[in-house]
Amino acid sequence: MQSLPKLLLVDDDSNIAKALALALRSDYAVDIVASGSQALFNASSEHYGAIILDLNLPDMSGTLVCRQLRDRGINAPILVLTAEHQVLTKINLLDAGANDYLTKPFSLGELKARLRVLLRERPASRPAAKQLEVGGLLLDRQTHTVTREGTAIKLRRKEFALLECLMEHAGSVVTRSTLIRHAWHDGEEPWTNTVDVHIKYLRDKLDRPFTRPVIKTVHGLGYRLVPPSLPEAEGR
Repeated sequence: MQSLPKLLLVDDDSNIAKALALALRSDYAVDIVASGSQALFNASSEHYGAIILDLNLPDMSGTLVCRQLRDRGINAPILVLTAEHQVLTKINLLDAGANDYLTKPFSLGELKARLRVLLRERPASRPAAKQLEVGGLLLDRQTHTVTREGTAIKLRRKEFALLECLMEHAGSVVTRSTLIRHAWHDGEEPWTNTVDVHIKYLRDKLDRPFTRPVIKTVHGLGYRLVPPSLPEAEGR
């Protein structure tokens, strides 16, 4: 028997989420989460055919969730549920990576039709790797642990997120704005030098105890994680 397509439903209103999941269960297997951070975790760990995302979440906006999903390489179709009627809001959602949106109130029939179109037009997404490995550096998204050359390195949440972003783009320059989008939620916009301060903390833990630093400053642009197998870059 063929398994049902799997959906991730992101909504902090448990009554609405349960009602939608019940209505969709004949056609889909539905996972429910109530926050943007949990949505990012699940989408990074599981394979979903599509994501249904409420625009207003308790910890971050749906627009930011869309952007961070795309920044992490997750290409599952995203259908946003919103009470907003402003054209600019809808444009911002599409620019952030959403594929479609439904304005509340909507009919269940229309929701199912939009999902069928998204699943027909877009290939199934590949789940983000549960682990990132660059040389002797290993980051585990599920256990939230980091080791370098077998040595455990304890990182705070922001430091972990910054390292995750750098490892995803290992060998390439990562701008400060990209790091901010990955590690900071809406409503907690950092000061200009906050990224630099957190990178310093990260270096103290990740580079200082070892003979070769892997985080390089690219002056005027951002930072680059250099795998041990690549030549040393200028800057520190």
